[in-house]
Amino acid sequence: MTNPDIVIIGSGIGGATIASGLAGSGASILMLERGEPLPATPHARDTRSIFVDGHYRPKEMWREAGGAAFNPGNYYYVGGNSKFYGAVLIRYRKEDFSAMEHFGGASPAWPFSYDEFEPWYSKAEQLFRVRGTLGEDPTEPFHSIPYAYKPVPDETPIARARAELKGLGLHPASLPLGVDIDTWLKEGRTGWDAFPNTGQGKMDAQTAPLAAALKDSNIRLETGCYVEYLEAAPDGKNIAAIHYRQKGEAKKVTPKLVILSAGAVNSAVILLRSPSSNNGKGGKGLANRSDQVGRNFMNHNSSAMLAIDPRRRNDAVYQKTLMLNDYYLSDGKGGKPLGNVQLLGKIDGNMLKANVKTMPRFALDYMAGHAVDWYLMCEDLPDPESRIMVDGKDIVMQWRRSNMQSLDGLTKVMRENFRACGYPIVLSRPFDKRTPSHQCGTIKMGGDPATSPLDPFCRSFDHQNLFVVDGSFLPTSAAVNPALSIAAQALRVAEHIRKSELAA
Repeated sequence: MTNPDIVIIGSGIGGATIASGLAGSGASILMLERGEPLPATPHARDTRSIFVDGHYRPKEMWREAGGAAFNPGNYYYVGGNSKFYGAVLIRYRKEDFSAMEHFGGASPAWPFSYDEFEPWYSKAEQLFRVRGTLGEDPTEPFHSIPYAYKPVPDETPIARARAELKGLGLHPASLPLGVDIDTWLKEGRTGWDAFPNTGQGKMDAQTAPLAAALKDSNIRLETGCYVEYLEAAPDGKNIAAIHYRQKGEAKKVTPKLVILSAGAVNSAVILLRSPSSNNGKGGKGLANRSDQVGRNFMNHNSSAMLAIDPRRRNDAVYQKTLMLNDYYLSDGKGGKPLGNVQLLGKIDGNMLKANVKTMPRFALDYMAGHAVDWYLMCEDLPDPESRIMVDGKDIVMQWRRSNMQSLDGLTKVMRENFRACGYPIVLSRPFDKRTPSHQCGTIKMGGDPATSPLDPFCRSFDHQNLFVVDGSFLPTSAAVNPALSIAAQALRVAEHIRKSELAA
């Protein structure tokens, strides 16, 4: 496969899912992944190794605009960041596809409607074997196909928390999850949220779509492949070659189609450091006539919240089965939206120690053992000055947070709710830039090449044979986990490629 028909750069949710959508097409496909498969070692279920020692974190450093360096929470393994994700596979709400007013400004409309996109959500749910149920959440949009599997069951302390929230007149609902809980617990009695998946218990990019794709003998995965840049054809209308290094050796491949799926940060970086085509107009790098590559970086505004009752111990093992969307479309008083509330995986003293280094371990263990742990998530709005840049070999992040009033409002109302449920101590702490797990928006799709690098099928307006399919295409972040939306669009784009490129 010296010169394959298609090269897919990256094996995360976008790359793996589009590969599965192209399986059986007859096209020769090469997937280039910079990481290696995650090995099964004792570190995989050791909270000290994961959260205190940072055993799995990358060695690289990024910089803030202005110079301060930080170690990002991106992971480079086969399956990408999904190897560590919380496996929440939730749809954007129907309203998220239209323009929406927030406390911090407006989120724009998508270039197509929820109704047009809905069948692809259903296909993605089937591919990832999502566990869930309908009818509990008043914001749940129309589903043409019900979930094929029942939701992951609440443990006793979480069933109690569900009942307490219902007692306030709220609508707690089961999280849609890509988790085979029996298999996960057989491999180790921990939660899965932020834990590496070295077995089959979590439906991530590797265990679900990539495993399906690699059954096609025309699809091949190469690991240890660091893509340095793309080379445009002399006329600038196509990508002529991909330049990469594999275990130190410089290599070049010249496919007919290029699908860039390296994640919202790294896909933008690859384009920005690629030499501009000869007839490029405006902007830096490739696919950047609009000067929007790297811009509109979004990463959910989010906080951890611990609802603590010293009188009751929380002995849940995995915990992460509930969400609350009562404040998703309004603040509960007829005002603007706040966001989504969902459980974190069960924390322990090691996880707290990673963020509160000065507190004694016994105190952290006690706190964790009596807390129900929640994740508050609000929409980050697109802003051209919130951006990813390159400076030589350095990745530079200039994240301008927006809509923080929504996070403040959600924090306030949930603190009141948990106290009303009988938790006398409620603590919260926002997540920072070191956790870009919901990164999106740096190469957005849209209908106008003057303002968007990609068309509604994620094809570059500037280069006919370049598609970008990962979180970077998202025009809005909404206020829910983006994995299912990325997977659904990947399946939609794969079908489009089959019809428009491979059928010719």
